[in-house]
Amino acid sequence: MKIYRHDALNFLSKLSLRRLLNAAKLFASYHLTNWTGRPVQWGLPMTVSFEPTTACNLRCPECPSGLRAFTRPTGNLKEGFFKNTIDDIYRELIYLIFYFQGEPYINPNFLDMVKYANEKNIYTITSTNGHFLNNKNAKKTIESGLDRLIISVDGTTQETYESYRKEGKLETVLQGAKNVVKWKKELNSKTPHIIFQFLVVRPNEHQIPEVFRLAKEIGIDEVKLKTAQVYDYKNGNELIPTIKKYARYKETEDGTWQVKNKLLNHCWKLWHACVITWDGLVVPCCFDKDAQHKLGDLKNISFREIWKGEAYNNFRKKILKGRGQIDICTNCTEGCKVWAEE
Repeated sequence: MKIYRHDALNFLSKLSLRRLLNAAKLFASYHLTNWTGRPVQWGLPMTVSFEPTTACNLRCPECPSGLRAFTRPTGNLKEGFFKNTIDDIYRELIYLIFYFQGEPYINPNFLDMVKYANEKNIYTITSTNGHFLNNKNAKKTIESGLDRLIISVDGTTQETYESYRKEGKLETVLQGAKNVVKWKKELNSKTPHIIFQFLVVRPNEHQIPEVFRLAKEIGIDEVKLKTAQVYDYKNGNELIPTIKKYARYKETEDGTWQVKNKLLNHCWKLWHACVITWDGLVVPCCFDKDAQHKLGDLKNISFREIWKGEAYNNFRKKILKGRGQIDICTNCTEGCKVWAEE
């Protein structure tokens, strides 16, 4: 795995003794849980995903936001609520992931919230489809102190790109990336670490070499190749790549398909991370896209009470008894994602 020096040093600068001790508690309680088969939780999460919005401008075929398929309300994260929550948890928090569902830049206060988190010395990450990185937003992104910017580039020609990123414009995305690179240089900033994320599907797998060339030409720091989650995979799917190492699924002898990785009855995410929706619901992980497994509501109870509460403890017990019995776990990619770089 290639180490990016500036990004690594930037991350290390965020670590405090309190955060390191909390991380040690998480690791210890997780491994003790696996050893005893009983849930033990000593620390607070070191990673939290905050959902800026559920709205999106695109219509990607395997995304609930793109399909407009949510049963939960659509809305934007409120800045006041965000600040109050961060004030409660930032001392232990290392990573703050500013995405879940939706396109973060649609929230008009998104970059102000990034700046607030940066002032708390938290490592901040977001992922965008790149359509809102105009000159003004690109400059403000640099000024916010964002540490890592992931831009989805799932094709190197418009025809290939729009086969998955429905209603998207590749030219807009690439210009947005150029804007960020430009302002990063003009403001003499080492952040954000800029990544082109290439979601490998059958229509674009032949363009993998080209995305590396394109990234180098623009001045992108890194390219990551990501495997795609497919909902309807049991009878095959036209999005599953033919290059096997980029597929989360494999064909069985009877002609049906299944998830490659074995469902082990433990989950590191449940011990060190969680997701907070735009309206304050705490859910176990990014696979609970429609917030069906609500573990608490921050509008009614504190985060610490939720994290240590009965609902969370019961969900952890269910994981230990059998992940195959929990719907969001059956298509889980833990241990199955592909992160590749040239």
